[in-house]
Amino acid sequence: QVQLVGSGGGLVRTGGSLRLSCAASGSIFSINDMGWYRQVPGKRRELVAIISSSGSTNYAAFVKGRFTISLEIAKNTVFLEMNSLTPEDTAVYYCNLRGKIRAENTFFDEFWGQGTQVTVSS
Repeated sequence: QVQLVGSGGGLVRTGGSLRLSCAASGSIFSINDMGWYRQVPGKRRELVAIISSSGSTNYAAFVKGRFTISLEIAKNTVFLEMNSLTPEDTAVYYCNLRGKIRAENTFFDEFWGQGTQVTVSS
């Protein structure tokens, strides 16, 4: 099957930066898009940013130009560069992939990474 392995989380002070990465491996025929979501305890998982295989991006309003998502399609790897971090960015960040595992499929499968903790101290 498909596995997503994320890394790059950690502890950083307000105003600091982190770079998350997530590599997909396994039986992937094609990627439609990859993205990053985040979740804090007691709240729903929310979209942070998403990038299509063609490079189109979409960001949550709270990103406000601080984050940049990029995709290295040849390596099935998505990155999230996060700058000007605030304590409100503290969450578990999950990478996501939507794509086809078989050419004949008419639907997209969806896969999630294990999550990486980002903690921003004040």
